[in-house]
Amino acid sequence: MLGLARSGRAAAAALERRGVEVVRADRELGNDGELSLLDGIELVVKSPGVPAEAPLVATAHGRGMPVWGEVELGYRLLPNPLLGVTGTNGKTTTAEWLGFILDAPVAGNVGRALTELDGALAPEQLVVCELSSFQLEDIDELRPRIAVLLNLEPDHLDRHGSFDAYRDAKLRVFENQTSGDTAVVPRGFPVDRPARRVEFTADDELPAEPSLRGAHNRENAAAATAAARAAGAPDEAIARGLREFRGVPHRLEAAGERRGVRYVNDSKATNVAAALRALAAYEEEPVRLILGGSRKGEDFAPLAAALGPNVRAVYVIGETADELARAIPDVIRAGDLATALDRAAAAAQPGEVVLLSPASASYDQYANFEERGEEFKRLVANLPM
Repeated sequence: MLGLARSGRAAAAALERRGVEVVRADRELGNDGELSLLDGIELVVKSPGVPAEAPLVATAHGRGMPVWGEVELGYRLLPNPLLGVTGTNGKTTTAEWLGFILDAPVAGNVGRALTELDGALAPEQLVVCELSSFQLEDIDELRPRIAVLLNLEPDHLDRHGSFDAYRDAKLRVFENQTSGDTAVVPRGFPVDRPARRVEFTADDELPAEPSLRGAHNRENAAAATAAARAAGAPDEAIARGLREFRGVPHRLEAAGERRGVRYVNDSKATNVAAALRALAAYEEEPVRLILGGSRKGEDFAPLAAALGPNVRAVYVIGETADELARAIPDVIRAGDLATALDRAAAAAQPGEVVLLSPASASYDQYANFEERGEEFKRLVANLPM
């Protein structure tokens, strides 16, 4: 087992319950002596955060050994049918929305590893599985009975190297589907697979209007509706789910209101496309925008072009601050989140929105986007009333 974070630990535990001997290796291993860990090994199971270039992975491939991702192992161990959800943005919201509508467990990229469900469910129970490009790189036989692609825009170019490689990883969600399965895709998106094709668009007529704001969430709701119908859910249950679902943490999450100013935590917006969706959701309100974090190899020019007159100020932080300052004129350099929030709060007028939507990853100053979002909420809570 390569990678000892949550998915790695869950995968190892699932194998050991079956009496399989597991050798655990941290992702950083890879000198000549440590490569001997592969001696006598029949299978490498790796966590999604471990790239294909890692020495143990590359050596295993070179020896012709099978290398599976944790979700591939979960698919093989669980008898349950899968509803897979992927895309550049909206994966977590749509997967959790489907879990809410279908009363189904949600696993995968959302935080609960698929192998954590091993032995915990009735065999016929549908599982909603959020699938990232990192996870889909390492599938072999994984076959979602219903596979959803929400959208496809540049992301994770620091890992994949090119948009083509990123796209190819995402489209593997359809790779093993048969004519008895369903592929849910944006209208007009080209997918050459035998699965039954179902299209969606933000303009679809829905059983109910969704509870979440923004055109992107109406698109997520349309995709969830199409997938839920494919899973056999009646429109009455879908309508109730569309109305009652309250969203996921760190995605346009209300963080509080102070002195007539609203604070919104969109820390999950780790790429430009996600930040553009957040801006569109607040295009009718005056916004003070906090941007920046660690690099992913993206171009910030589209974000700069989308800043309308409602954006009162842009505060930049973190590793990407210089790149953002080159793309966007007159930014306010704040360095870190606490300073950015203090400056935005001091300048904000009643009726304005202070929006954290970084368009960048978080690894320069935080362990993950969740930690960044929790810090934002803590800082807001400590602002004067």
